[in-house]
Amino acid sequence: MKIKQVVAAVLLAVPAFMSQAMVLTSHDITNDKTLQNQQLFNQWGCTGKNVSPQLTWKDVPAGTKSFAVTMYDPDAPTGSGWWHWSVINIPADVHSLAAGAGAVGGKALPKGASMVTNDFGFKGFGGACPPPNAKPHNYEITVYALNTAKIKLPENASPALAGYNILAHVIGKAELVAPTNAR
Repeated sequence: MKIKQVVAAVLLAVPAFMSQAMVLTSHDITNDKTLQNQQLFNQWGCTGKNVSPQLTWKDVPAGTKSFAVTMYDPDAPTGSGWWHWSVINIPADVHSLAAGAGAVGGKALPKGASMVTNDFGFKGFGGACPPPNAKPHNYEITVYALNTAKIKLPENASPALAGYNILAHVIGKAELVAPTNAR
């Protein structure tokens, strides 16, 4: 009898293991390919267009109440990486961001969504800009499915604080990585 119970438990668990993970795609970014000039910063010696990428996600986990999107450079020579973009409180029925949604002021973001101050010091998208002669940096663009409708942060919150709160509520995620040496 115990063998039947074990087999039944395993068979009930199989669909959970077979469920599809979230998928993130972009018209502007291809996984493992260098970022285009559009996504490069336009200050600090970099001469890109500083436009946030178009993003679309699907296969969202059940129970998703909102999304967050980040762009992070773990290879920045800071000891703690570099946050280029953090968007929180994207409504659960929104599954894409248009190119340029990260413009300062947030007018192109979905209603209710907001940006956190990036490591350049402003609320908006700050494109890639690795130091001169640096090895390629791996820019991680991630969408997170969250089990909360709203993350509440102080007006001057850091991206690290946003990340802490995002990770406390994550139930799914998808990522694109773009290695780039902008100069």
